[in-house]
Amino acid sequence: MAKRVAVIGAGSSGLTSIKCCLDEGLEPVCFESSDDIGGLWKFKEQPEADRCSIYRSVIVNTSKEMMCYSDFPMPDHFPNYVNNSTLLQYFRLYAGHFNLLKHIHFQTTVRSVRQRPDFSNSGQWEVVTVDRDGREETHVFDGVLVCAGHYTQPIKPLSDFPGIDTFPGTIIHSWEYKDSDPYLGKRVVVIGIGNSGGDIAVELSRACEKTFLSTRKGAWVIGRVVDRGLPLDMVMMTRARDLFYWLLPRALLNLILERILNQRYDHKLYGLQPVHRILDQHIVINDDLPGRILLGDLAMKSNVQKFQGSTVFFDDGTVEEKIDAVILCTGYDYKFPFLPTSLSSGSDGDLKLYRRIFPPSLERPTLAILGLFQNNGPIMPAVELQARWASRVIAGLNHLPPAEKMVKSIEKDVQANLKSYPSPKLAALQVDHIPYIDSIAKEVGVRPNIAWLLLKDPAVGLRVFFGPCSPYQFRLNGPGHWSGARQAILTQWDRVAKPMKTRSIPEPSSFGLISWLGLSGGAALIFALMAMQIIPLVGIL
Repeated sequence: MAKRVAVIGAGSSGLTSIKCCLDEGLEPVCFESSDDIGGLWKFKEQPEADRCSIYRSVIVNTSKEMMCYSDFPMPDHFPNYVNNSTLLQYFRLYAGHFNLLKHIHFQTTVRSVRQRPDFSNSGQWEVVTVDRDGREETHVFDGVLVCAGHYTQPIKPLSDFPGIDTFPGTIIHSWEYKDSDPYLGKRVVVIGIGNSGGDIAVELSRACEKTFLSTRKGAWVIGRVVDRGLPLDMVMMTRARDLFYWLLPRALLNLILERILNQRYDHKLYGLQPVHRILDQHIVINDDLPGRILLGDLAMKSNVQKFQGSTVFFDDGTVEEKIDAVILCTGYDYKFPFLPTSLSSGSDGDLKLYRRIFPPSLERPTLAILGLFQNNGPIMPAVELQARWASRVIAGLNHLPPAEKMVKSIEKDVQANLKSYPSPKLAALQVDHIPYIDSIAKEVGVRPNIAWLLLKDPAVGLRVFFGPCSPYQFRLNGPGHWSGARQAILTQWDRVAKPMKTRSIPEPSSFGLISWLGLSGGAALIFALMAMQIIPLVGIL
């Protein structure tokens, strides 16, 4: 009889978890509190408590080839960077293709997840749910995959800003922001320069009288488009580049990368210059921020010192008056109130997780938390690998090391990140994309063997090493092998080009090109002969 696994949430993590369970012969039962799939990416006009919320204009920061599921490329006509509604279409295509919807119970909320009395032997969980009609039901599961997201608890550090209680305007968190309409013609201060802060400030700058973006530490900023107009992550996120970065001294690499970004626009001149080095924290991805600063519609400001009515004082001594609204882009905390409190450590509710997935304190590894990390690459392929590993562990096909070893690994990871992220809770969330997904892929048995590929299939091997580290690489062999993976790798740049080929441009004929070269060469020869005649004349004069 197949083991039953509870999947909590039907967003990007939940959908792939359902599929991974099916792939390993498990029986998934998914509980989704809303009436649709999509999780974070399902736009709603009003935010709902304890759920993710996005603004209307949100666009992903990772390109379609890098962020898709490993055995289901996005349609070639989809744009390279999709908006939330297009991404939701992709989720529906994925769910339909693999017949996942029948495993989802919509408008059903998980109230509690508790170990059964015989957990040390059975590894089973008691899950209490409430449906749309308020009926409570208790279920028994052999495993639990938590895919509930961690952008549900907005952090509002109002106590950090003296006098904010005297401010007469509106104060919201980015979690509540939907569009710029309520701020037309107003003066707005956006606090925080993460990806959301940059997006919202840029959008407001097109509608407001003046927009101010306040930051404590600054940020390195880069656009989605790099050399030759190609997607940023397709060019930058390669195994060859990652190896090159690893070989160079970190100080030298910081210097090189910072110089490259400053050649695009001087971060100090634009008021963006951060206090940290470029590799120490995540880069902000924004196509329009420098342009809006250049046009004067958006002004960079230092940290807010205090409020005095509608006047805002900044740390650098500058003052802005008649401010109408403040938008806090100050991040999120995570909370899973349905989980046993024994899984958390400390007063801040920190979850210590081996490889950002498994609580080491459990006697039986039958519960996993997916997507609870922050990386410098696409989230979905990493979560999919997490789900592949977790489903195999629950199925008994893979095994975890002893608890003591897992705890030491967690402590080592946290210590490595504390220099850049002083908060242990935040430091624990950080992973480096390619090394992280490779480490999970190794556990599953699907990490590509570059040397073997170069010998056996050079066309693919060269693309795997020098080309984009796209998700298809993890379907070339091993458990979950997909026969279409090779072709997907060979054609990934075709899918990048497809949505941009909307205008037919004739190729220049070879005759025309040769003729032009001949004419230009002849002209160069004539000018050279003329110069040879003129130079002696100049000497005589």
